[in-house]
Amino acid sequence: MRCPFCGSDDTQVKDSRPAEDNTSIRRRRICPDCGGRFTTFERVQLRELMVVKKTGRKAVFDRNKLVRSFQIALRKRPVDAERIERAVSGIVRRLESSGEVEISSEQIGLQVLEALKGLDDVGFVRYASVYRDFSHAEDFENLINEISARISRDNAIE
Repeated sequence: MRCPFCGSDDTQVKDSRPAEDNTSIRRRRICPDCGGRFTTFERVQLRELMVVKKTGRKAVFDRNKLVRSFQIALRKRPVDAERIERAVSGIVRRLESSGEVEISSEQIGLQVLEALKGLDDVGFVRYASVYRDFSHAEDFENLINEISARISRDNAIE
């Protein structure tokens, strides 16, 4: 692993342990050249996933883009980073275990919407407004009415 401080290729692992989410390994490293200390995370990747965009163009799946989508939708909302990480890990696991190598961006978007629905209604509306390409205030009103109906239905069940 290359040192982020001096660029040396010779770094040493000082400590390894499972990360909080138990889906990755956290490693504390030290650079013998400059003495810099840093942390790396390693994740298991079952297969190389390709995302098929609406235009038909293909791109390598990037977990960080998925994380950023959640962070943007949930900006300034009371949702713990740990809950976001669990949601992202769950989506990635489902995609990797689906058996498909190529996954449509629409399929990923639907999974993000479903996860956001369980995390935060405001984040859900923010993401849905971009994902569903809202162009009128009525689009927001219809979605909010759907959410209100779901909340009423859920409260009636309890």
